[in-house]
Amino acid sequence: MVLKSSHMKELTAQVKASEPLQIRYKSYGRYLEDFNEGDVYEHPRGMTLHAGLLHEFATTFLEANPLYLNREYARAFGYKDIPASPLLVFNVVLSLGVQNNSEKAYANLGYYNMHFLRPVYAGDTLRAITKIADKKQRGEGKPGIVTLNTIGLNQRNERVIQYSRKIMVPPRPAGYTPPVLVTSSLPVEHPTEVEIHLPDFVPAARPTNLTRPDTYYEDFTVGEIIASPNGRTITDEHFALTYRVGNTHPLHFDRLYSQGQSGAMSGDPIVYGGLVFAWLHGLASRDISENALWDMGYTEGYHTQPSKSGETLYVLHRVLNKEAIQPELKAGVIQFQMIGLKDIKPKAALEKYGVDLFIKENDKKDLGKEKIPEKIFEIERRLLIRVRG
Repeated sequence: MVLKSSHMKELTAQVKASEPLQIRYKSYGRYLEDFNEGDVYEHPRGMTLHAGLLHEFATTFLEANPLYLNREYARAFGYKDIPASPLLVFNVVLSLGVQNNSEKAYANLGYYNMHFLRPVYAGDTLRAITKIADKKQRGEGKPGIVTLNTIGLNQRNERVIQYSRKIMVPPRPAGYTPPVLVTSSLPVEHPTEVEIHLPDFVPAARPTNLTRPDTYYEDFTVGEIIASPNGRTITDEHFALTYRVGNTHPLHFDRLYSQGQSGAMSGDPIVYGGLVFAWLHGLASRDISENALWDMGYTEGYHTQPSKSGETLYVLHRVLNKEAIQPELKAGVIQFQMIGLKDIKPKAALEKYGVDLFIKENDKKDLGKEKIPEKIFEIERRLLIRVRG
């Protein structure tokens, strides 16, 4: 097809604006009344992941597992190329749904039952589909809680991730017209048991000289606490990183919007929680996941405090359980509790708060305990970690 075009003529002076002005104020996201339990929506755009993004994300978020950095290492384990960091897949899939689901939400309340179901490689295109699983209203004029079940698909309609999350959504103001969304007939049910599709690992080909010798399955003991030494100070780079993964919520990059909020969310823009999650994940990768073969997923977890530019993140883990070694994989699954901190080093936090650090913040009130202001994140995670030798 060939289209011909000539120089444009300037028309501003000829097409005059007149009263009353014809205005369309665009709006995205949904209010509480706009969510209907059982509805399924396909989110806009989709995103093709290129090799540069995979590398940029892994290095920006401090990944130490060579699986996400070293092509020859990844291929030695049977991967066809460097797979995308699971936190990149999560961030992109969540962000694809913000425009439909949560761009008007006051807060993201938690993540639940997250599973990474197959590797994602450079050149793969991710799409996201969400089912409205539940809606709880808390009274006239009050924000309610909406539960979303989301799946991420690749270009072959294969599931690569599934998870649930809860958001706090304000009621609809008078005169607001909700946007029209694209519905979907694809299945979005979340089974309690999932199949994880991994390459056929070749134990004999595994490199042994590219990771530390103290992060194998055998090196972890149930009950022990691993305090990662380094912190990561957040700067205003978080604005660009929010765009980079496709998140469109103005709370993360629009100062006028943020200043119009109340309470802890007011003032400077809030750092998008998926980035905080990824930094904590990376800060611990030398100590926890350097020898991981796969990130199995995450249980119920929360951002217990918002984060802002200038704060410094730290992380520690507690070993909760070790499952039996799978001989054919020469690996075993370990479950950890992951705790994120801000502006306090793990050693100081442990000395100040002790075992209270590991009590879920949502349980503190019933136990007569105060919440910890420096604690910003808590979740449990399961990793498939190779054995030594």
